[in-house]
Amino acid sequence: MNNFSFSENIIITLTLPASIFKKLNMSDIIVKMQNARIYQGNSLILDDVNIEVRKGEFVYIVGKTGTGKSSLLKTLYGDLKLREGEASVGEFDLKKMDWKKVPFLRRILGVVFQDFQLMTDRNVNENLKFVLRATGWKDKRLMDEKIEDVLSKVGLKTKGFKMPFELSGGEQQRVAIARALLNSPQLILADEPTGNLDPATSDEIMRLLFSISRDYGTAVMMATHDYPVIRRFPARTMKTEAGRVYDHATVDFI
Repeated sequence: MNNFSFSENIIITLTLPASIFKKLNMSDIIVKMQNARIYQGNSLILDDVNIEVRKGEFVYIVGKTGTGKSSLLKTLYGDLKLREGEASVGEFDLKKMDWKKVPFLRRILGVVFQDFQLMTDRNVNENLKFVLRATGWKDKRLMDEKIEDVLSKVGLKTKGFKMPFELSGGEQQRVAIARALLNSPQLILADEPTGNLDPATSDEIMRLLFSISRDYGTAVMMATHDYPVIRRFPARTMKTEAGRVYDHATVDFI
């Protein structure tokens, strides 16, 4: 499989019938997993996964190294095939996912990695344009407008001509977040996005991710070992442990 790195507020009044309320509420579900079993090769990594994530929610995924945080994210963005159970991201059934459908799945989500995964041989604009082309964009004017839009959202409107090595670590991660926003995603999956950053820069990135979740209704699922960040920016937390995913978990701060 080839991988490439890459608000609307609904006001519901009390006068609405319960059936309509339920229908609107269900439409907000971005991620749903029921009795899912996640494998790496022949090894069962996570068993009986049952989770729901809704529009605009921010969710941490914590757990020791090797307990399945990254495997869960990889399943959601189509890098690991779901063999057993049920799961969906937006309108995509992950059980029926194959390599032909993965690019379409990735148009509705963005992925942010710890090590940025920017292409070092081209500037910021060209990094972003590469992803747009890979996800089906063709019109140069529309691509330029979209790139300007996402760079503005992450506070880098004037940095499009810069090469990655000319940017700080925090700026490179902002570019990675801009890349994740290119297709106006329903979901952002972030795998240790603050892992290579100092505390002050980590806070900047967290404020940006929370603002994206709040202002654009984008769900964010973030795998992290950075417990000080969770303490400063509390949110719903899932924990991977002993082959299971525990929702609304408590975190022991050391």
